[in-house]
Amino acid sequence: MNMSHPEFTAPNPDLCTEEEISRLVHAFYARARKDPSLGPIFEAHVTDWDAHFVQMINFWSMKLRGTSRFRGAPMPKHVALPGLTPELFERWLQLFHQTTSEMGNPVLQFNADTLAFHIGGRLWLRYQMERYPDRQLVELSGA
Repeated sequence: MNMSHPEFTAPNPDLCTEEEISRLVHAFYARARKDPSLGPIFEAHVTDWDAHFVQMINFWSMKLRGTSRFRGAPMPKHVALPGLTPELFERWLQLFHQTTSEMGNPVLQFNADTLAFHIGGRLWLRYQMERYPDRQLVELSGA
């Protein structure tokens, strides 16, 4: 695997450690909770941060390492949130990328960022289809 130009890989336990995933999740949410646009949304809708951290660590462990601990349905939870915009999804992606870039693992960074962009894009498209079925769909720019 070329570390200077990583390629997207299938989930693999060698891609990163559980400790790296835990650091990623905690660092990202520390950043997101302080963000003026995202922070209020998270604070209004996440009531048990410890449980949320476990859920997100399990989610990213599944996506990156191929573990099977994650149980959940993120799509309906996101579609139920009021007032989401493409700018909020773009901001989420920016903060996520800032966090992955500080991890010191370029393969983790590339794979996590690629997954985040695809996941964010699918969530945003589904959100629009459910909330605004008569409007033309707007894709994320990937900023």
